Amino acid sequence: MNINGNIYISALESKISDKNSSPDTKHKEIVNETTSEKSVDHGGTLNPNIQILADTYAQELIRSKKDYTPIHVDEMTSRLAKFYEKIRKVIDWKDDNAIRRGSIERILKRVLFPKLAGFLIKNYDPETLAETITIELIRGGHLPNHTIPRERLGGVSEALYKYLYFFEHVSNDRSFKVKEKTNLATFILEIAACEIEEILTNPVKEQEITKAMTNILNDRISIIPSDSLNSDEKLKIIRISAQRTLYDLDDNFIIYQLLKEEYPDWHNPSPDRIGEMSKKIPDWWKNAYKKINTRINGKFDSVSEGVDTVFMLLDDVLEELKDKPNKIRSTLENKEKLTDLITKSYNKRYKTLKIRLLHLAFFSTLSVFLSNWVTFYIIEVPLAHLFYEGFNLSAAIIDFLIPTLVMFFLVIIIKPPKKENLKKIISTTLSFVYKDGGQEHYQIRIAGKRFRLFNVFMTLLFILSAWLVFTSIAFVFYVAKLPITSVIFDTFTIALTVFAAVVIRNQSKELSVDEDRNFSDFVLDILTLPIAKVGSVLAKKWREYNIVAIFFNFVIETPFVAVLDFIQGWSEYLKERRSEMH
Repeated sequence: MNINGNIYISALESKISDKNSSPDTKHKEIVNETTSEKSVDHGGTLNPNIQILADTYAQELIRSKKDYTPIHVDEMTSRLAKFYEKIRKVIDWKDDNAIRRGSIERILKRVLFPKLAGFLIKNYDPETLAETITIELIRGGHLPNHTIPRERLGGVSEALYKYLYFFEHVSNDRSFKVKEKTNLATFILEIAACEIEEILTNPVKEQEITKAMTNILNDRISIIPSDSLNSDEKLKIIRISAQRTLYDLDDNFIIYQLLKEEYPDWHNPSPDRIGEMSKKIPDWWKNAYKKINTRINGKFDSVSEGVDTVFMLLDDVLEELKDKPNKIRSTLENKEKLTDLITKSYNKRYKTLKIRLLHLAFFSTLSVFLSNWVTFYIIEVPLAHLFYEGFNLSAAIIDFLIPTLVMFFLVIIIKPPKKENLKKIISTTLSFVYKDGGQEHYQIRIAGKRFRLFNVFMTLLFILSAWLVFTSIAFVFYVAKLPITSVIFDTFTIALTVFAAVVIRNQSKELSVDEDRNFSDFVLDILTLPIAKVGSVLAKKWREYNIVAIFFNFVIETPFVAVLDFIQGWSEYLKERRSEMH
């Protein structure tokens, strides 16, 4: 599909769409009506939130150019580490945005979990651990080589001091059961990984864009009834939705952000304050995930998903201008220049999106096919023999083909946005960036008591749909004469497969605003979402009890890292000896 790269929208097309809106869907109201035929000046008055974003980011770019000492790792060890990280990406089954943090978590678990089990006698030094984490991240390609300032290690070690105290508190508390203690320790290290990543990457641009998106949506979203949420609760929920939809941040990162809000001294607490915080860890762990995953959060997420493309492309524009910090604001104030940059970014993402969808279709299908081989011989065949059952050739073929074909079908039907999507994106972007743009307002209705019965009915219908789909899948495997153990196992494998496909499908909509749904989408959701929900639960449990990942952490990774350290030390020694030869 070819897209005109020089489209310039001179004014916004506005319309009133308050008719026929359902109670639980967003209501749009365009405040300023204009037509695309009217011409406007190339200059525009920036929205105050966009103006703050531009100025803050420009100042940070200028400030970051001061002298610093970059951290260097050996290129040969880096190649080996990057190869290993590709293997871990398959094993850990994490989203792309969480891979770097996942590496930090692995390092912390590898170093600290032996202490939890009682094998580690001495405490680990925060400064040494900070350097270990940073060097391993650079080796694995999660951070650029020769770029990260060594001065940031001080901030990492200060953060680690706090989390090591938390970890020590949980390790020594005998009131916790073994599983509870392990889960609490994991929670601490996951939050620690969020802060360490933030310190090392210094994501000022991303933070300011999220803040701008939050504040703009806060101005444009109204709640019905108005007293359902107070202003602070509303702002907090919008911030969570912005973080979740714009950068696909997971629950752990969102909880970390909430902890920073709750404790203003989170980054530099006193020893007494750290002691107080450590006592509240069980409450954080038990309640935090529930607070950020309510039905109300879902309503705000729907609104954020409709406009996150605007801020994603704005992120691309700022990245394009990072070498010209003094021109950021003037460029954003020029509608024609901004439109050209937005179009350029859109076209670039559109081309890569098509390629990524093809890659996802191929590799996802291949992954399911290969994993079927492993589970077939390691799990299904032994279970079948255990219960005095067996496989014939046709049953084995069905066992392999159905999950593979399900993944292939669900991914191959994903299509990139239509050609007219670009025009809609540009007009929506201009309406958010400039004060003189037509502003879309949204209404979110918080269900009262009279809607509870309806919600109960819809929940029961959702459960019934899941039961019908699972029964149909199991029946197909049963008719194919698979052993009953494989019928059960493969049915849940389909749930995992569908969940992975739904995630891919959601990622494919990164360039869409105000998604238009048709009847086929509606039917597909009815068939896939109920079992995808079950698949998401299974995926979380898989990550929690991922025996392969645990094996790699302690049996493979520990000696592998020791070998890399030796190679780097030997390489540095040889460089020193070579420099002595004159």
